[in-house]
Amino acid sequence: MVLKPTAAGLRRAAQLLRSGAVIAFPTDTVYGLGASFDDEVARKRIYQIKGRPVGMPLILMVAARSQLEGLVHVDSRAEAYIERWWPGPLTVILHAIGGGTLGVRIPDHKVALGLLRHAGPLMTTSANQHGLDPAMTAAEAGALAGVMAVLDGGKAPGGTASTVLDLTGPEPHVLREGAIPTPQLLGSPGPKSG
Repeated sequence: MVLKPTAAGLRRAAQLLRSGAVIAFPTDTVYGLGASFDDEVARKRIYQIKGRPVGMPLILMVAARSQLEGLVHVDSRAEAYIERWWPGPLTVILHAIGGGTLGVRIPDHKVALGLLRHAGPLMTTSANQHGLDPAMTAAEAGALAGVMAVLDGGKAPGGTASTVLDLTGPEPHVLREGAIPTPQLLGSPGPKSG
């Protein structure tokens, strides 16, 4: 089922997500797969659709900082990165409340933000078979078996996945370089002394 990013289409997509569906939607980088963040069965369905190894975590996507309350610890260092780069193609790994870690981001894409406002936080990953190139169009995303609906927002503008920055250790550490180059994110290393 292809949904248009109208108010009615966004409402329908949110209903499907609340009923346990996995849907595809455009982001500022590539098309993503999303499931309600508190629906464990739907999250497992993402792994099945994608053929993704179980040990690889999904990313929590939200429309606003307020949706992170009660889910992750945001310290002053995380605050500085969030302030500078969100909304945008930066995923930050933070300590989850209740233990463990969680990657979170706010995409800079009107359709994705509209969906997240209607549906609430989503657990996400790129729309593709594991190891293959991510979907850039609704048709490519909709070709994945098991996707209940695709929110058609046209071609995804980015093409490069988000940069993943781990902020859970003593120093910020880039786990995956993506749309934001590491030197731009962390600053260029200074000249070596000695």
